[in-house]
Amino acid sequence: MLDARATIGECPVWSAEEQALYWVDILAPTLNRLDPVTGATRTWEMPASIGSFGLREAGGAVVALRTGFHLFDFDSGALTLLANPEPDQPGNRLNDGKVSPDGSFWAGTMDEEGMSRPLGSLYRLAPDGSCARMVEGLIVSNGLAWSADGATLFLSDSRGKKIMAFDHDPATGALSNRRVIAEPTEEIGRPDGAATDREGFYWSAGVSAAVLNRWSPDGRLDRQIPMPCAAPTMPCFGGPDMRTIYVTSLRHNVLDEKLAAYPLSGGIFAVEVDVPGVPVPKFRG
Repeated sequence: MLDARATIGECPVWSAEEQALYWVDILAPTLNRLDPVTGATRTWEMPASIGSFGLREAGGAVVALRTGFHLFDFDSGALTLLANPEPDQPGNRLNDGKVSPDGSFWAGTMDEEGMSRPLGSLYRLAPDGSCARMVEGLIVSNGLAWSADGATLFLSDSRGKKIMAFDHDPATGALSNRRVIAEPTEEIGRPDGAATDREGFYWSAGVSAAVLNRWSPDGRLDRQIPMPCAAPTMPCFGGPDMRTIYVTSLRHNVLDEKLAAYPLSGGIFAVEVDVPGVPVPKFRG
């Protein structure tokens, strides 16, 4: 769909009002916009690596940069710091994030230096700007997605190779009943970014296996869709009927032989499905 050649394409976010797709290139670092109909693109450069973002009800975006959570103005390019959750952990950076049903922005950190130590956490940035640690002991926090009723939060640890689910209180953001529902192998697809559909299934980018995986709420692998890239990173639902899955991917550190087999790695792809996705709200801050 778009031969973006992103270093690490991530965090696709659909704007229903604009019928446009936003996404980031973590290492470029840029925030980008694509009109799927015309192919027109726009790019905003960031001053530090950008792990994720969410669109705001008031306009602009909330962005998770290496330097913390900021508000971003699309027109002026201005950034306003809200919170830096881990100033004492220079080896970590903010990674996957998403707006929750109550309009908060959640994002997790990852051990970027070692990719093996459980130094990451998941944070909730409330609309009032307060920031709270919700989950600890993650290597690479990833795969945030909520069920349609907001009662279940899914979360992956990409390097821990676990897909977890929590009971989630949509009114307060409180989490309980943490459980591991699946432990995908490298061959099945190490879990990266994710999205949920209206039937409660969890769509996870199998970054190590060039596939998009659909998991049932209880952790059964329901479907695998091969992707035309070596390492898909994150899906999101969009399109007029929310039945198009847009999938980002990466080229960074992909071996030459893999690039020869998957020359479109780093691109953005569209997959049509029968079940519509759960819309992602906007940040209320």
